[in-house]
Amino acid sequence: MSSPILVPTLGESVTEATVAKWLKKSGDKVNEDEPLVELETDKVSVEVTSPSSGFLSLIMIKEGETVEVGTKLGEIGDEVSKTSQTSQEANKGAKNKKEEELAPNKKMNEESKVVQLNVEKKTEPSPSAKRIIAENKIDISTIHGSGRRGQILKSDLIGLMGISPGVDKKFQDKGPEERVRMSRLRATIAKRLKEAQNTAAMLTTFNEIDMSMIMQIRKDNKEEFQKIYDVKLGFMSFFVKACVNALQTFPAVNAEIQGEEIVYKNYYNIGVAVGTDKGLVVPVVRNADQMSFADIEKEIIKLGGKAREGQLTIDDLQEGTFTITNGGIYGSMLSTPILNPPQSGVLGMHNIVQRPMVIDGKIEIRPMMYLALSYDHRIIDGKEAVSFLVRVKEILEDPRRLFLDL
Repeated sequence: MSSPILVPTLGESVTEATVAKWLKKSGDKVNEDEPLVELETDKVSVEVTSPSSGFLSLIMIKEGETVEVGTKLGEIGDEVSKTSQTSQEANKGAKNKKEEELAPNKKMNEESKVVQLNVEKKTEPSPSAKRIIAENKIDISTIHGSGRRGQILKSDLIGLMGISPGVDKKFQDKGPEERVRMSRLRATIAKRLKEAQNTAAMLTTFNEIDMSMIMQIRKDNKEEFQKIYDVKLGFMSFFVKACVNALQTFPAVNAEIQGEEIVYKNYYNIGVAVGTDKGLVVPVVRNADQMSFADIEKEIIKLGGKAREGQLTIDDLQEGTFTITNGGIYGSMLSTPILNPPQSGVLGMHNIVQRPMVIDGKIEIRPMMYLALSYDHRIIDGKEAVSFLVRVKEILEDPRRLFLDL
């Protein structure tokens, strides 16, 4: 008796997906709830698990094909078909027989190689050549020396330096260009980013922050914080808290346009951009205004882990009101982040660099970070955008404001 493998419900408003990769081959033994195939929707990747224990007896949908909810992907059978087993055993027997027939020849070839190596063993490079090899870390395995018995001379190495590098191996194997079909997620990302540029009147304003106080707070409290809350105190919780405070002060940045109306959100769901092997995803920290520093850190770690493992659900990605993206973890000094529609604002963090700053008339070295706020000018005026970013700057440079309601 066989059990059908069906495309599960993919989430609200998601009706189809692409078969990205089969994780098992036809005939493989599987356990109940073991992942069988990976589906890719416009927003997330979903693993379809086995409905029962047995063997993957039939694959009906190939990789790259589009399927709808409820589509039959294949079947789980109680045992592999006799034909498949017989074929596998016959192939195995033929393979073993062929290996036995080739064994004597293989042994003779190996013995002849040993003799050949002993005959062709090169003498050591000349002293001057040795020095050049050591200084330049040259691989001599492919160099044929012109000296007696193949000795490598200084002239051989000098001549080698004038030789142009060969054709790139990738060029040789795959030609001058490769065409690869975009994944469903990548195509969706491309479409949404272009829509954001075409729809919003997008503008970016910049500022810089002195990270000294945050870094000192983390240094002074990180061990005790981790001991009490079982999570490390990172930078992101400070940025989320600062943004929530600024959003409460400047509600237009937390709003969106729907038709001819402006919808002001009285809740604060902060999207945190996460880079994965398959593309950028933005899971949402919900009700961030009601969370502690420890709660925010734990939620970000949980969502980041789910993103990298491809375990995010549709609910994890929906209803964000503002986004934070951190290009600094990749070394970015400055950027102009693109809006995540229908949101009206996105904050870009960057790397921390020690720079000379004038403090009270004196030059001091401070850890500085550039901040960028991209916003929809249709709904947010320049004054509001600049004031929002200044508010974020003030809180991050002196986090005590959060606790004193300043």
